[in-house]
Amino acid sequence: MNLLRLHHAAIIASDYPRSKAFYTEILGLRIIAETYREARDSWKLDLEIADGTQIELFSFPDPPKRPSYPEACGLRHLAFTAPDVAEAVTLLESKGVKVEPVRIDELTGKRFTFFADPDGLPLELYEA
Repeated sequence: MNLLRLHHAAIIASDYPRSKAFYTEILGLRIIAETYREARDSWKLDLEIADGTQIELFSFPDPPKRPSYPEACGLRHLAFTAPDVAEAVTLLESKGVKVEPVRIDELTGKRFTFFADPDGLPLELYEA
């Protein structure tokens, strides 16, 4: 098998308009396509990060809560690379997003921090 890169990650939102605004207006992801699927009463929003990686944002009626704290088995968080973590933190905080203190990865020496999307999904900024 020859895996080349991550193509996309899928996220289910409890409040589609709120999450759409977060990922497009706050994080600045580009909308590729937005589709309403009547049979599922569900929206699917395809978003693109600068390198071509995609996030699929879904809405479903009454999705169950995601167990996060304490951390549950499975996907732990999504991490985004940023050229300057401190600058990204300042921008997020100016838009009302709570961000954890910046830390240094003891293995790489790179700066990183965590914040959450509107549903509490842990997101990481990791310095390039």
